[in-house]
Amino acid sequence: MGDEISHSQFEQADFDAFRERLASETALLGQWFEEQAFSTRVPVSGLELEAWLIDSQARPASVNQDFLDAMGDPLVVPELAQFNVELNVHPQPLRDHALSRLHRQLDETWHESEHVAAGIGGTRLVMVGILPSVRQQDLTLDNMSKLERYRALNEQVLRLREGKPLMLDIHGREHLNIVHKDVMLESATTSLQLHLKVSQKLAVRYYNAAQILSAPLVAASANSPCLFGKQLWEETRIPLFEQSVEVGGFAGASRGPVRRVSFGTGYAKESLFECFVENEQHFPVLLPMQYGDPEAELRHLRLHNGTIWRWNRPLIGFDDDGTPHLRIEQRVMPAGPTVIDSIANAAFYFGLVEALVQGEIPAENQLPFATARDNFYAAARDGLDAQITWLDGRKGPAQSLLLDKLVPLAGYGLGLLGIDETDRENYLSVIRQRVSNACTGASWQRAWLARHGNDMQALTNAYYDRQRSGEPVHGWDT
Repeated sequence: MGDEISHSQFEQADFDAFRERLASETALLGQWFEEQAFSTRVPVSGLELEAWLIDSQARPASVNQDFLDAMGDPLVVPELAQFNVELNVHPQPLRDHALSRLHRQLDETWHESEHVAAGIGGTRLVMVGILPSVRQQDLTLDNMSKLERYRALNEQVLRLREGKPLMLDIHGREHLNIVHKDVMLESATTSLQLHLKVSQKLAVRYYNAAQILSAPLVAASANSPCLFGKQLWEETRIPLFEQSVEVGGFAGASRGPVRRVSFGTGYAKESLFECFVENEQHFPVLLPMQYGDPEAELRHLRLHNGTIWRWNRPLIGFDDDGTPHLRIEQRVMPAGPTVIDSIANAAFYFGLVEALVQGEIPAENQLPFATARDNFYAAARDGLDAQITWLDGRKGPAQSLLLDKLVPLAGYGLGLLGIDETDRENYLSVIRQRVSNACTGASWQRAWLARHGNDMQALTNAYYDRQRSGEPVHGWDT
């Protein structure tokens, strides 16, 4: 949904015309799947890191347009709120020194962003799933980025909800129950989104493996324990995002059985085309823009897919020569706590998913989808203490599963990819030490609050100071 649109006011004719284009582009995409027309230049990795701009009081600073103008970097783009931005990297073939190259790129962009932000009234840049100091009154339309696509998104979500406000109800260590009248709750959730370009032949295996791995990934990376002064889930971002754009599919738009933000409805069976058919058949159009581009660019299909936020989302893109390609976007991990933590999370995922895909027995044949889904929400709620059922049918703490099986398995998978041995050890050692110390970003924040009291601004400042050191979170003091 990254493309800007020209206006936010639509008539029924706009929706009808869009659905007609969506149907024809979906049919064309189906033809490409039948012809096996997708790029074989794989695997290729990429990532997006969302971040917060904060002021000297550790409150959100709504200055992203000034920041972006000063940056002048096409890889740094706006997000929903004026206090959020997104940093991107150039995609890297997933072999040799890909991880250290991603690290170097992200590190350079991050440090330049920090420098530019400081020049705008001392603004600071923070990577964290949910900013501890954000307040409900910060999440207003006045703080929405000045882009038509965001204004239209808000209007259309409320239209499908028949004007009913969003209800946020999260039971964690404490209970949060509030009403919010627009989609700006979503802007409180910032993520590390990992992209993996895959072959059509193995795309189903990669997609299903990504779903299965969502639970251990979120357990190992949790960094969002607080919202509006309350301690909730280890990764509160998960229920917050799901409830902040709560619009279902057809047959009951606001409370339909298929939700726009969800773990999905099942494993892929024959091809990823099934997801795009589900998009067309089950989700009302939110942004019915009309594009004059050639049908083969799939502008309408890709825009529609961008308004459906599966935690693991299939994407259609194009190589430089115009060949279509398949990507899987892994969306479960929060931003932060540091650049090296982020690259370690990427290494862990890329290694694990490759190991599962290359396994003799498909992972999806060993773990029912409902169990993978239950694992995911348990991990988001309880982090390393979550009870997770793995492929062998055994259930146990996520921390033990990660240390005993999954960190070594990720190393094996990175080896299959031909990732440099030093890179493998450097980044997986961060995961190993984080899990063995039981010190995720979420557990560090909880420990700080237990020691210093429930001061969310002070917590944000303490977190920022340690983030600035560049040391991985498992080495932070409280």
